Amino acid sequence: MLTLIVVIFVLGYLAIAFEHKLHINKAASALFIGATCWAIYMLNISSLMPAGAVPTWFAEEATAENISNIPLHYAVEGQHLHLTGEIASILFFLMGAMTIVELVDAHEGFAIVTNRIRTRRKSTLLWTVGLLTFFMSAVLDNLTTTIVMTSLLRKLVHDREDRLRFIGLVVIAANAGGAWTAIGDVTTTMLWIKHKIGTVEVMRELFIGSLACLLLPLIGMSYTMRGELGATKRESEHVAKNIRPWQQILFLVMGLLGLLSVPVFKSLTHLPPYMGMILSLSVLWLTSEFVSHTLDEATRSSTGVLAALKRVDMSSILFFLGILLAVGSLGAMGVLGTVAVWLDSVLPNRDVVAVVIGLVSSVVDNVPLVAAGIEMYDMPINDPFWMLLAYCAGTGGSCLIIGSAAGVAAMGLEHIDFVWYFRRIAPWALFGYLGGAAIVILQQAL
Repeated sequence: MLTLIVVIFVLGYLAIAFEHKLHINKAASALFIGATCWAIYMLNISSLMPAGAVPTWFAEEATAENISNIPLHYAVEGQHLHLTGEIASILFFLMGAMTIVELVDAHEGFAIVTNRIRTRRKSTLLWTVGLLTFFMSAVLDNLTTTIVMTSLLRKLVHDREDRLRFIGLVVIAANAGGAWTAIGDVTTTMLWIKHKIGTVEVMRELFIGSLACLLLPLIGMSYTMRGELGATKRESEHVAKNIRPWQQILFLVMGLLGLLSVPVFKSLTHLPPYMGMILSLSVLWLTSEFVSHTLDEATRSSTGVLAALKRVDMSSILFFLGILLAVGSLGAMGVLGTVAVWLDSVLPNRDVVAVVIGLVSSVVDNVPLVAAGIEMYDMPINDPFWMLLAYCAGTGGSCLIIGSAAGVAAMGLEHIDFVWYFRRIAPWALFGYLGGAAIVILQQAL
């Protein structure tokens, strides 16, 4: 049965990769493999659950409550519902961030930024977008930054092929920028929470490598993207908007402050990041309700939160749900942990293990891989392996469009084809990833 689950998982991933060839929405494929893998696991729990997976304390509590099938009970309560909670926090975070971005966009807040970017040279804009994304991602996180930058590029770049190349660089820059701070990427945050890396130490040791991960593909892509951009697309409006400058500034500032406050909220309250995002959304929503009284009826109906919610791409949310469920099922069955142990046994040293884990994370979600790595090794805080693992897990996902939250968000927002990204962006991402890893290892050796 384990072989059947792996086959279904692989076929589902292939269906996602060739979405445009098969004409099957990737969300449908992701939901299918997520639900099917869990269903097969639950129907064959006795043979698929790893030995010793049920904690002693859970077994004792279940025995006291006269629960007969303890493994099945643990699979539901301890594995599936725990995974569902983690997935829900990611989805709520994503929906909150997307709604805030849509609300700022509806009030023409991003026009303040786009109107100040005067350059029409592709290479110059590429550097501007890449460096801006890199540093924004370090302060926010790679997912939120990708959503914001994708919205900006829709305003700046009319030609779809050019825009997809810019967004491909955004994915690389967002993942590279998120890797060198404790709050920039979920895997770096995991290592920080587990006391494997320090806040200042990770910035000092990974900044140069992360910057190289961006600069190497940035230099190469700037040589391939020559010439001027076409005229900016003027989107047709269904209603005439009457947005005043103070309203644009208000929603841009409040939107950015709301997104920036999320990591601060988390560090102060120790609540999951989605709670800070929900709080930020609620404040912006209340502001929108008050400001709406200053707008005419036609503008009010197109700029409110309810209108913004209708523009949020729910198929991307469902795609996330399916993918994370599918990967979570492999983690529950011990497949990911087994792969990590096997890598440690066949590869020559742990530097190579970390680099390979980063590459594997472009196919399989990096969160369970890093979680398995944390359980596998018992080394002191700020050990070179933890630092290299933070870099590799954070940036390796750029090598495939489905390998990171930033890539999946970009894929959903702009309907980027898997094969197109593999041909046009993946070689540059791999070049930057390996170059940055080499710099981190060299820096540690010196």
